[in-house]
Amino acid sequence: MSRPEQPRATLSHVAERAGVSRSTASLAFSGAGPVSAATRERVMRAAAELSYSGPDPRARSLRQGRSGVVGIVFDERLLHAFRDPVNIATLDGIASGLEVDSNGLLLMTETGATGGGIRSASVDAVVLMGCSPLFDEIVAVLTQRGIPLVSIEGGRVPGVVDIALDNADATETLARHLHAFGHRRVAMVTLGVDARRTEGPFPTTRRESITTAVTADRLAGALRVFPDLVAYASSYNLVENGMRAARALLEVPEAERPTAIMAQSDLLAAGVLQCAASLGLRVPEDLSVTGFDGVPLDGLGLHDLTTMQQPTAEKGRAVGRAVAALLAGEPAASERFECRLHVGGTTGPVPAGA
Repeated sequence: MSRPEQPRATLSHVAERAGVSRSTASLAFSGAGPVSAATRERVMRAAAELSYSGPDPRARSLRQGRSGVVGIVFDERLLHAFRDPVNIATLDGIASGLEVDSNGLLLMTETGATGGGIRSASVDAVVLMGCSPLFDEIVAVLTQRGIPLVSIEGGRVPGVVDIALDNADATETLARHLHAFGHRRVAMVTLGVDARRTEGPFPTTRRESITTAVTADRLAGALRVFPDLVAYASSYNLVENGMRAARALLEVPEAERPTAIMAQSDLLAAGVLQCAASLGLRVPEDLSVTGFDGVPLDGLGLHDLTTMQQPTAEKGRAVGRAVAALLAGEPAASERFECRLHVGGTTGPVPAGA
């Protein structure tokens, strides 16, 4: 027969055994206030005898009205999210920018964010990855709860602090680099375009319907240079999505085949490069390829990808600082970072006769 479970010792029990008031015992545990070393030692010895590990964090959270947790909402399954070095570097930057050891990070996916999870999750603030096609829906749910919000490249949304990149201008820089090489027949593999995560050819005349700010801005930058650009939407930011898109764009008559493909991320560009190799196309002799992000990536093989390098860690730290300011009841302003063109070996002159 099992022994009945002993009730959990409380701070009051510890104070009674140590012969001090409850408030003195509390100060001894917190390390704050005028408590002598001898008193603190007596309190800690009583706690050890009672197997008391400290105040219940749930009760403390209720008293303070804080959970000590910041939610991070990704636009895809965590299995996929952590295949992207941008996400990892951004998370590290956020933790660094918060500069508060007591803040934990709760990782959520967009599915959980729009379902019941985010409606009841105990969080003090939320960071939204702007690549989510469900961004507006998530913002609506959290705004209703009165949760402070910081977005990463989410666009200008009232009440949301946005830490952004110069996505349109940076992509225009990439496009002008290709234009200078003589490319005119150019295609783009985009990130998500809508909440249904539609995958396939995307008419650029419908760009106003795009629900993802990053996708819309990077497409807009390319269209400034190549108004006849052909676009193909990916459902997720994965190498395999880039491969499928590239196959659809390249398996056409040679006279219609693009001489350059602009991918809206380095992961998608890795898929384009792998597809080109499987089709026997040389890069950059037969096909030029560009990416966006500028992060170390295994899927690139021996290629030095021409891409826009974004200040990922700095962007993450700015997000962390903004969250910390909002939690302290201070104003936080949106910020915009600039990307830098890295010219690698995946772009070159338009093929002869193209």
